[in-house]
Amino acid sequence: MKRPSLAVQILIGLVLGVLVGAAFYGNPAVANVLQPLGDIFIRLIKMIVVPIVLSTLIVGVAGVGDTKKLGRLGGLTLLYFEVVTTGAILFGLLLANLFQPGRGVNLGELTKTDISKYTEGAHAATSHSFAETFVNIVPTNVVDAFARGDMLAIIFFAVFFGLGLGALGERGKPLLNVFQLVADTMFWVTNQIMKLAPLGVFALIGVTVSKFGVQSLLPLGKLVIVVYGAMLAFVLLILGTVARFAGTSILTLIRVLRDELTLAYSTASSETVLPRIMQKMEAFGCPKYITSFVIPTGYSFNLDGSTLYQSIAALFIAQLYGIHMPLEKQVLLVLTLMLTSKGIAGVPGVSFVVLLATLGTVGIPVEGLAFIAGIDRILDMARTAVNVCGNSLAAVVLSRLDGSFDQRKAQQYLADMQAGTLPPLVESRGH
Repeated sequence: MKRPSLAVQILIGLVLGVLVGAAFYGNPAVANVLQPLGDIFIRLIKMIVVPIVLSTLIVGVAGVGDTKKLGRLGGLTLLYFEVVTTGAILFGLLLANLFQPGRGVNLGELTKTDISKYTEGAHAATSHSFAETFVNIVPTNVVDAFARGDMLAIIFFAVFFGLGLGALGERGKPLLNVFQLVADTMFWVTNQIMKLAPLGVFALIGVTVSKFGVQSLLPLGKLVIVVYGAMLAFVLLILGTVARFAGTSILTLIRVLRDELTLAYSTASSETVLPRIMQKMEAFGCPKYITSFVIPTGYSFNLDGSTLYQSIAALFIAQLYGIHMPLEKQVLLVLTLMLTSKGIAGVPGVSFVVLLATLGTVGIPVEGLAFIAGIDRILDMARTAVNVCGNSLAAVVLSRLDGSFDQRKAQQYLADMQAGTLPPLVESRGH
């Protein structure tokens, strides 16, 4: 009997988690049993992210060795990220104004959730300027950056190290081979950890449903529908248009990433799939130096799903309190979100932190976030999947702009996927 694909196994874990959580709703014993399993899976993923990003980026950059080419890639990448995330904010505001998910909601039916744990992160977000975000990219201590998982600082160090290694020429080959072996080894480790993904998804979803219950969705059903509808429309219309300009189809990309999107959605964590999407995009025709730079950087600067959600949630809370938001206030909201949503991806509950840092500047009560905190996990699942989709597409777009996308490799990958004959080496190493 053929073993189900990873996506099917994750979906089974998701469904079983919902059923177990619903059956034991309000029973803290479920969380006590399942939470450690979910935490172990997330910790395993975090364990491998830094060595994979470091080794693959060093190998990729050393292979290019052209400072001007890498500088041009960095400029194009940040410009693309700013344009797309701003488009996501505007798209979210358009739909929130059109469908008004906060109108007609009875505040008395809503349950408040404690959001004090996000306050410290919000203070950090408001106290750092856009200039400080860029200053902090340069690490004062690389070991400290590794320990904290500061991805932007790690990327900065890896790029410089890769350039130095490439400049050594033949003398640097032995060390370059070591980093290549580290990357190959960590991708093998990734595949072993992925075998635990269905169990991790089962535990994480089971804990969430047992705490909040399915019934917590009912009073806020309109918000959930608008957010999910907006995410779907953004992917198909906006990212779909970008994909066509890049010479591919968004549906093709979704098909290539079905396992990773399912896992990201189920765990509400884009970190869980970072190594895999770097592999997949390289196998799909993007060069290593682009996948290892663009995708990790996008985790801080290209959170399309998160920025889309933040704009909808801000207007939802304003509508909930009956606050009129004229055009000038909405323009201020766009400008504020453009700044506060960048460079704080490592903060837990990043979307809540950004909203806490943003709402007060446009006169929206931050207390309103307490009403939607209970369903944030359900909304986080959707925005995480969109973040992953957007960053994967970014690798294709930047590869096209760089003129280094391998169309024949992409066509061969799709043909092998269609025939069910993808080589094991592609699945495990991505090259």
